[in-house]
Amino acid sequence: MNAPLKFRNELKFFINHHQYVLIRQRLRHLIETDRHVGPSGEYHIRSLYFDDIQNTALHEKLGGIRDRAKYRIRIYNMEDSIIHLEKKIKRQDYIAKVKEPLTRTMFDRIMEGDYEVLNVPGKPLLLDMYDQAKHRLLRPKVIVDYVREPYVCANGNVRITFDKELRTGLHATDIFDKDLETMRALENDFMIFEVKFDDYIPEYIKAAVQNEGLVRQSASKYVICRKFLKENSWEDY
Repeated sequence: MNAPLKFRNELKFFINHHQYVLIRQRLRHLIETDRHVGPSGEYHIRSLYFDDIQNTALHEKLGGIRDRAKYRIRIYNMEDSIIHLEKKIKRQDYIAKVKEPLTRTMFDRIMEGDYEVLNVPGKPLLLDMYDQAKHRLLRPKVIVDYVREPYVCANGNVRITFDKELRTGLHATDIFDKDLETMRALENDFMIFEVKFDDYIPEYIKAAVQNEGLVRQSASKYVICRKFLKENSWEDY
């Protein structure tokens, strides 16, 4: 039996470098740095996003459909010690994420088009993606690459992230390619500021963020990178 989904609030904003400096300065004495960061206070994330033959995930996001899902494989710091298959689920204004570890061999087989590796009894997410691959032709679409600076707060189970240097690769699916040529997908010095929480945000965090007068926006990294490739005539959908 599948475990019940845990849905959370997710707020996203585009911010420039000046706003980043001000917000981080206010927050850094109120919340803690995530324990997974390195000495720089950051880590690198690279994800390979999948979509079906009709680009359902892309078009549902662009069309404002509020109940939707997307699949990705994610790694950290270009290492294969942790490889996660993830499904991000959107229900109205709330999000949930389920994930399952993959081995490097499983990833390589998926990249070879061998989706039978996902046909694993007792692994609902793997079976879900297997079904999508067989019946909806779910396939790799785009690499999304960025640097994350994360913070956490136990009160409200708040997680705050600054996602910087959003980049994408041209016609690429090998997330382990350290020589992959990537291109900046956001103009100038913009980054994505995200706030995730369970039921509430502590007032002192809310005040630190609201002082900049930020306006909540739709900021899907997957869509940004797909649109970047289309606008530069490298992809059609």
